[in-house]
Amino acid sequence: MRRDHWKRRNDMLDPHRDFVEIYRNVVMHEFPWDMEQALSFALFRTYAVPGIGRLLAATGAFTEQTQKRYDDTVLLLEPPTRLGFDHPEARAAIRRVNQMHRSYDIPQHELRYVLSTFVVVPKRWLDRYGKRPLSPHEVIASVEYYSELARHMGISDAPATYAAFEELLDDYEAEHFAYDPGGRAVADSTLALMATFQPKPVQRLMDTFGRCFMEPDLLAAFRYDAPPGPVVTAARAGLRLRGRALRAFPARRHPVTAQDKAHIRSCPDGAPVTELGTFPVPGEAGCPVRHAPGTGRTGPGVTAAG
Repeated sequence: MRRDHWKRRNDMLDPHRDFVEIYRNVVMHEFPWDMEQALSFALFRTYAVPGIGRLLAATGAFTEQTQKRYDDTVLLLEPPTRLGFDHPEARAAIRRVNQMHRSYDIPQHELRYVLSTFVVVPKRWLDRYGKRPLSPHEVIASVEYYSELARHMGISDAPATYAAFEELLDDYEAEHFAYDPGGRAVADSTLALMATFQPKPVQRLMDTFGRCFMEPDLLAAFRYDAPPGPVVTAARAGLRLRGRALRAFPARRHPVTAQDKAHIRSCPDGAPVTELGTFPVPGEAGCPVRHAPGTGRTGPGVTAAG
């Protein structure tokens, strides 16, 4: 297969109609490793929003069962990409995500922000470190894909263009990024988990390596020390060199799925999507995490009983 096979294929499709196929080709064929890193960093950024980081820490799931929560996230987000939104497994996966979200008092503005990270962070990552940037068709398809996901998840007022998603993300982070002990705890647990995905001789270096790809505002929100300048330069240059080297490789014939990834450890043989994620404690009503009065952590479709 030609090296540019997937770009040529995607550019022949209609990004407004064939957005699932285009996004699938991007995630599973053209950039499987890069998209995994970018989407992981996208979620990581959300911990720097105190309302999000504090809630995730309070559930205990992201600090005490970090591997399981990571695996659940990957396995629940994959079916719509792999199978399309109308497939029964994809619909069941989205239903499971919605059930989890409705168990907590999550305002719409936080859901829109998380959605924006999935659109903006991968494009910026590939612009900097990928073997090529996303094509205009692929950017439009990404926006269409996450707009469709927003519709299925009941997220209101989702942006309709990449520029609008980018503006939402930048403005939201400028206003909301701040230190919170819960967000820092979730970030620490996530970095520790990511280190275990690497060979043991380099695991202790992964915390520093991860911080090399965080902007100053993100480092400040977690109160992380910035790595030395030469280390940051070398780490980023290494990823750019990797991207350039990949231009010489032929296109990937077979898709990379979650089951192909050795670091998905809690479900090595797979699991029905209906069994993934967290479930309400029997007998409890409303949000199981208690919030201070006046925090405004309510939204359409969720109870204010938290």
